[in-house]
Amino acid sequence: MGITKINILIFLFTINLNYSQQIKWMSLGEALEAQKIKPKKIIMDVFTKWCGPCRLLDKKTFGNRDVSRYISQNFYAVKFNAEGNEEIFFYDKKYSNPNYNPERRGRNSTHDFTKFLGIRGYPSIIFFSEQGDPIIPLTGYFNVKQIEPYLKMIKRGDYAVFKDSDDIEKYIENFIYKFRY
Repeated sequence: MGITKINILIFLFTINLNYSQQIKWMSLGEALEAQKIKPKKIIMDVFTKWCGPCRLLDKKTFGNRDVSRYISQNFYAVKFNAEGNEEIFFYDKKYSNPNYNPERRGRNSTHDFTKFLGIRGYPSIIFFSEQGDPIIPLTGYFNVKQIEPYLKMIKRGDYAVFKDSDDIEKYIENFIYKFRY
């Protein structure tokens, strides 16, 4: 191989590393522990195995290189199965899914933590502050363009000055988009 081919291969490998960043998902417990070392907000993807829009969110939105890079740099990313059997410890309380049936296909019973968060639809995205307090829920599928203003609003703390949903709508109307779609 000539020097040019080696340089081209190195260049292509570097581009691939820069643009193929995937989100490193963790449990809520891991994210809360990581916050103690390096405070960051948490983004939680609440999904179910049977949910088509959940898979679409994962593939199209979280799979977008700008979204995945932004989340990886600015949030601890948590995946939580709303009908799973994971035990969650949150604010000194244990949440579980006592009616979980591993033999069941399709829908399963709803996890107690899902109920605690007040989630009624899937997918849902819940943001948590650096102290672990829930900030805002988003319910339903959000494409790259729809999620970008929320990611940046939460990261920057802009949500803290909003009085109502009209303020959020104005924020989104005036938002300058940067992500590639």
